[in-house]
Amino acid sequence: MDKRTGFIGGGNMAEAIIKGLLAGGVPAGELAVSEPSEPRRKLLADRYGIKVINDNQALIQMSDTIILAVKPQVAGQVLGSMGAGFVDKLFISIMAGVKSAAIEGLLGTGARVVRVMPNTPALVLSGASALSRGYNATEDDLILARRIFDLVGTTCVVDEKLLDAVTGVSGSGPAYVLTFIEALSDAGVKHGLTRDVATQLATQTVYGTAKLLLETHEHPAVLKSNVASPGGTTIAAMHSLDRDGFRAATINAVDVCVARSKELGQK
Repeated sequence: MDKRTGFIGGGNMAEAIIKGLLAGGVPAGELAVSEPSEPRRKLLADRYGIKVINDNQALIQMSDTIILAVKPQVAGQVLGSMGAGFVDKLFISIMAGVKSAAIEGLLGTGARVVRVMPNTPALVLSGASALSRGYNATEDDLILARRIFDLVGTTCVVDEKLLDAVTGVSGSGPAYVLTFIEALSDAGVKHGLTRDVATQLATQTVYGTAKLLLETHEHPAVLKSNVASPGGTTIAAMHSLDRDGFRAATINAVDVCVARSKELGQK
């Protein structure tokens, strides 16, 4: 990275990106955050040695690339107070549902915007991020944004119209997976395992299975069939999951999430 990167909003996702940039060799002096919470400002400054202020305008002036990391519900308020005419800046938005056209409209004609939907495993540099570029953003802008998010996990590029679907699958996906781990752990405790042992086994099982799938590039159904032997315990359990609507509940959850993402984008 050879340009100063600023963050408007210093929450968990901003912290994950900061951590990734520092781990990737970006000097702390090239990073800055504008954050309204004083305790949060102190935490970020103490933990990472970066410049932290409470002034969005000053942050924009000192940065070449600005990552918009505020809640989508306050996007209009925050962006509307910034002014316009930032044709020399690249804005990377991680706000769910807020379309690049809306951001461009608030920042003024010619504003260069790349939208990204990351997820919280970026905190341990294992995130999944999807990117799309707005009307004015260049291919170089997209490459720069991808370089940033490659430092906190894996990236892919999609059409902007698909970012709501990305939100439903990977953006909110960690919450679904954590709920599954919690339920699996509860089941272990029900059958006599200690909480620590049950949670360790459930967590490692999810982690190991995901790694197996990524490294083998097999279809999930193929790997599943390797576990479910004829007349065995796993196929009986899979029948129970199907009977209780496990697949349908998962798909329905994504449907609701995508609908909410679209709703946020219309506000």
